[in-house]
Amino acid sequence: EVQLAESGGGSVQAGGSLRLSCVASSNVTDRGCMKWFRQAPRKEREEVAAINSDGWTTSVAAVKGRFTISKDKAKNTLYLQMTNLKPEDTAMYYCAADPYDPWAPCSSPLRTFPYWGQGTQVTVSS
Repeated sequence: EVQLAESGGGSVQAGGSLRLSCVASSNVTDRGCMKWFRQAPRKEREEVAAINSDGWTTSVAAVKGRFTISKDKAKNTLYLQMTNLKPEDTAMYYCAADPYDPWAPCSSPLRTFPYWGQGTQVTVSS
């Protein structure tokens, strides 16, 4: 059983920065794929960024150039560096891990991301 714990959320003004962390209970950061998701009130959950075992990253257009996903294998920790935050970034942010099948890309529909953290709230005021 893998446990994930996010931290680093908070309230900031537009243009500010935050760094989210996701600590894993076991070494999953160098296996499979890990992602950050977010869910705003009354909206669908959406993927924000992904990183695979080789360190290849992707991010959605809305955050490209502002958010950076990274990981520290030695610390079993996933990060999301968020800069130039906007009010529309306000949401609960979750990390998720799928440590299985090292060969499938993060975008594979076969990935189920069975492990999730409890979330950390990010609030951006204008």
